[in-house]
Amino acid sequence: MYKDKKILITGGTGSLGVALTKGLLSLGVDQIRIFSRNEFKQISMESDIQDDRLRFLIGDVRDGRRLIRATEDIDIVFHAAALKHVPKVEYNPFEAIKTNVEGSQNVIDACIENHVERAVCIGTDKAVSPLNTYGATKLLMEKLFINAPQYSNPEKHKTKFVAIRYGNVFGSSGSVIPKFIDLIKKNKPLPITDLKMTRFTITMDEALEFIFNATVTAKGSEIFIPKLKSYEMPILIEALSELYGEIKQEVSGIRPGEKLHETLISQDEIRYMWEVNNMYMLVNPHYKLFTDRYISENYNEIKNVDGMNSYSSDVVEKITKEELKEKIKNSGLTD
Repeated sequence: MYKDKKILITGGTGSLGVALTKGLLSLGVDQIRIFSRNEFKQISMESDIQDDRLRFLIGDVRDGRRLIRATEDIDIVFHAAALKHVPKVEYNPFEAIKTNVEGSQNVIDACIENHVERAVCIGTDKAVSPLNTYGATKLLMEKLFINAPQYSNPEKHKTKFVAIRYGNVFGSSGSVIPKFIDLIKKNKPLPITDLKMTRFTITMDEALEFIFNATVTAKGSEIFIPKLKSYEMPILIEALSELYGEIKQEVSGIRPGEKLHETLISQDEIRYMWEVNNMYMLVNPHYKLFTDRYISENYNEIKNVDGMNSYSSDVVEKITKEELKEKIKNSGLTD
């Protein structure tokens, strides 16, 4: 799938983009184009990785003409560019629409025009029954991607569009665990929003494995979701206490737009859900190709999922405290 291919990553200087780049380089790709608007991060990334297969393109997904040039001769696009900070997006909703929605449409148009083989958009759990503007824009991104084939003649335009959906990467910049560890080191209290809160856990390595697996498996117009465990807030507090000693806490309450539990597949989506290659897959109900016969003939070892009402962090299997401690140690956050 990846050997000798030309890849474009939008938002390629972000934490996921950097990890994707390193992973793809190890798989023998021919070229990777990093598309982003942050020239300083491009310089830092170029200095850090130092591989002559990399090309750095300054550009914004809001600029459709620039994307058309960037996708020329490209085989696979990973669309990771987005405005992601929930409070900032809530305060600047029009800007989020320009980047997350209109920018995604620009990516789709460029892929169709240049006959890109596969285009994969990176989604989020916040797109499921969205409670904030960020989630709503990412839901629209998903809808645009899985319905994109309806905008072109498949005999003329070969692009397979697919969406993938997962939560925050464990230990990523701005997420709860590095934030808590930083506060502990400064001897400051941890702002606990609600002790009943649960969150999914996925490491960067697990996220990359999932993305590569979904990209290979996809036939087009699906949404793929990883099979994950979750953790409860009291278990996280206990794990950090055993790693760092006694810690201070203060209950701050749930922030506007924040959910008590993360949901990766809603109750209403379950009817379109299958299990394949150790992932969950949602087929597009508006895409007539997805008959039971087509699904059984085109996906290896696919099976129905029974007995699940929703896929959310409060009902899935929980990670143990020892497993959580090991993940924290392996993440390098304790250094």
